[in-house]
Amino acid sequence: MAAIWAGIDAGKTHHHCVAINESGQRLLSRRVANDEPELLELLADVLALSETVAWGIDLADGGAALAISILLNHDQQVHYISGRAIHRASESYRGEGKTDAKDAAVIADQIRIRRDLHPIHTGDETVIDLKILTGRRMDLVADRTRTVNRLRAQLTSIFPGLERVLDLTNKGPLTLLTGYQAPAAIRRLGAKRLETWLRNRKVLRADQLAATAVEAAERQHTSLPGEKLTAQMVHTLAKEVMALNEHVAELDKLIEARFRDHYHFEVITSMPGLGIILGAEFLAATGGDMAVFGTPDRLAGFGGVAPVPRDSGKVSGNLRRPQRYNRRLQRVLYTSALFSIRRSEESRRFYDRKRAEGKRHTQAVLALARRRVNVLWALLRDGRTYELTPPTALAA
Repeated sequence: MAAIWAGIDAGKTHHHCVAINESGQRLLSRRVANDEPELLELLADVLALSETVAWGIDLADGGAALAISILLNHDQQVHYISGRAIHRASESYRGEGKTDAKDAAVIADQIRIRRDLHPIHTGDETVIDLKILTGRRMDLVADRTRTVNRLRAQLTSIFPGLERVLDLTNKGPLTLLTGYQAPAAIRRLGAKRLETWLRNRKVLRADQLAATAVEAAERQHTSLPGEKLTAQMVHTLAKEVMALNEHVAELDKLIEARFRDHYHFEVITSMPGLGIILGAEFLAATGGDMAVFGTPDRLAGFGGVAPVPRDSGKVSGNLRRPQRYNRRLQRVLYTSALFSIRRSEESRRFYDRKRAEGKRHTQAVLALARRRVNVLWALLRDGRTYELTPPTALAA
């Protein structure tokens, strides 16, 4: 058992550390810069108080990465406690004021009295790389979605008929909009020449796209206000979407190459609905070490697919969706369950059964995601790939 407990309220440029003994008395309270020399000096001063220290911190990466690495490199025991948990715990301590020193003291005291906090371990390099790459991919996809929405809004303001018939997530329609945006220009060009223009730019099914665009142009002969400037904006936005598509495709290749280096690659991708990208995001969200969670129930709770009880007094048996969970992992579990309904007969039958029981679509998918957590947990535990008939059933 630790002789003293040290809490770090992490920040971008500075941290505040408070060390307490078993009676809660403050032995040290210091604000330190987020620089290696000062952090090493803090570590030496805390260890001078006791050789056995349990550390707590309210960030697991970002601005706290340097401090965590220094502590782990010196064989220190470090636990993570969320900012929300600190905020709620602070209400039970004296005083309403909020300071970095108080938050650090609360972290230290929570580390002292709680036994359910997760220790922080040195990360797997492959998982760390996947976390960086998938995080960047999520940013690019969000940027692409926003840009496509702006593109739709601009095109609707001058040519609503064309916006209605184009799928602006595909290369062909985007290529069309980099050259022609207004109905009059498309009518002047004609279907044959537009088809040739698209074929020269390697657009698939250029004849169908050209015919669709010309048909839409024939239905609108009115020139709308601001058409010339808006057409230029449409051209620019279409170029931006195409560039974002290229960046995402390049990242996908990097993610796949890095993901294949992980020892769980074959196990994870064998699950129906868990492909390269979702599998990599699963590793990034969980770290890949199932021992951290202890049971599949805790993994399901962390991923937000396990309902939690909400009982009070004589009312019992109530269940509700959890409020504290990893949004990124929930998206992976939910989306992979959706894909598996289309690709796996077993998943489809389970989904249909839940729907027949009266559950809504979202509830049925979440129930399927929860069941799939158990399966994935067992596969990762045993180190084997997914099979329709488990080995135990074959042996029987």
